[in-house]
Amino acid sequence: MEGDFTGKDVYGKHFAPKDYLKMYYSFSKEDGTQENRALTFYLQKFHKTFTVDGVKGDTLIDIGSGPTIYQFLSSCGSFREIIATDYTDQNREEIKRWLKKDPDAFDWSQALKYVCELEGDREKWVEKGEKVQSTIRRVLKCDVTQVNPLAPLVVAQASCVTSTFCLDSACKDVTAYRAALKNVGSLVKPGGHLVLLVALGASFYMVGEQMFFNLYLEKETVDSAVTEAGFDILWSEGAKNSYSPIHSDCKTVYFLVAQKRIKV
Repeated sequence: MEGDFTGKDVYGKHFAPKDYLKMYYSFSKEDGTQENRALTFYLQKFHKTFTVDGVKGDTLIDIGSGPTIYQFLSSCGSFREIIATDYTDQNREEIKRWLKKDPDAFDWSQALKYVCELEGDREKWVEKGEKVQSTIRRVLKCDVTQVNPLAPLVVAQASCVTSTFCLDSACKDVTAYRAALKNVGSLVKPGGHLVLLVALGASFYMVGEQMFFNLYLEKETVDSAVTEAGFDILWSEGAKNSYSPIHSDCKTVYFLVAQKRIKV
């Protein structure tokens, strides 16, 4: 199943954060649903990156956060501040709703408990949630097709930039993908890190009844784009897609950590 490229205006009008969260991020360790197995993989890799391997610094910028915060559960203790970003107003509002502890916000408690269990104490999940909320200092608009994705704002280069399932849905072809990676990579200071989570072999994903485009990517294409953007890949790992085929035709979810080269 393939769909046409999804433009920015469609995201602004038709991307439903609550449908997306319910479909892909409802989570319980005991629940064997396919989507939960995928989220477990993401959380384990972020744990390895920030807790085990010790990637840290002053500022982390997350590009294309969507309405999610799972990507911050391991990094919140490693950075002075986190900047969340997204193109659509409704996704930024969904993040702000959780930050303000709005009763209508999505329930991330099971994901928090799982990450705390990885860290050795499942019972510290409330404290962990508060740490995330205090570390996310700003929620900004971004557009990866712009040379400065945060324009008109100009921010200092970050110690780390993360991006999960953003570029592969925001770019209509590989040429645009390579350009977007360079745009995003420009936000990382020399010696800093880039962390990507990418859907490989996908052409679409569903949010409720709405279909959204996904750029068909292979591992080699992603790796070469990262290298061309000025980074050395430190490690990467793929996992067979466990999403329902009616939700996404993604073949592999691909996690990658790279370091920006220091020009001599």
